[in-house]
Amino acid sequence: MHIGILEDDPEQLALLELWVGSGQHSSHGFGTAAEFTEGAKKELFDLILIDWMLPDGTGADVLQWVRQNLGWDIPVVVVTSRDDEATVVTALSMGADDFVVKPPKPMELLARFENVARRVKPGGLPVIRLGCFEVDVHRHRLAIDGTAIMLTQKEFDLSVYLFQSPGKLLSRDHLLNKIWGINTDVDTRTVDTHISRLRKKLHLDGSKGWKLTPIYGYGYRFDRVDV
Repeated sequence: MHIGILEDDPEQLALLELWVGSGQHSSHGFGTAAEFTEGAKKELFDLILIDWMLPDGTGADVLQWVRQNLGWDIPVVVVTSRDDEATVVTALSMGADDFVVKPPKPMELLARFENVARRVKPGGLPVIRLGCFEVDVHRHRLAIDGTAIMLTQKEFDLSVYLFQSPGKLLSRDHLLNKIWGINTDVDTRTVDTHISRLRKKLHLDGSKGWKLTPIYGYGYRFDRVDV
């Protein structure tokens, strides 16, 4: 998982990032609510860890922002030194999926991450990461270097299939059947049109590390290239 961590104490933040890494997860840490909200507009997270006490707001403010702007599908764990019942109830009632009292235990924290991820997205659709590309199938979002790209539904569906099939030789007929369906009334020229748009929108000319190459008389192949 890729985990966003909001913690204002630099030492505690570094420790949390170390623990997350030990669990084979990646992370991006933020020291203020403002930094986090700006970062979360550009970067996709599979889970968010929020400190309840912040220098420029509260965990409640951030939690409310997450639910209003990122939705209810993303798991949120609150961590704080406060363990009074009122704080716990407030956090859970506002949409937190779990609550951890400081100091957290590293193995327990990682186990809680896995638990809420399973509970919130049981059998959830994947997030595909290839270099600077990130495709969130569940949220229908494709981003390059954290910036979302506007795609039509068919462009997104085609992108997902391509990113799931790196290095494979894909015929036009195969792509047409997979994306538009066997009984579609469109022809393979539609595939070529959508491929051309994706090549431009996603910079699939090799400049971003991936290239969508036409195979004469057959179809396409999506390959990694050295940049």
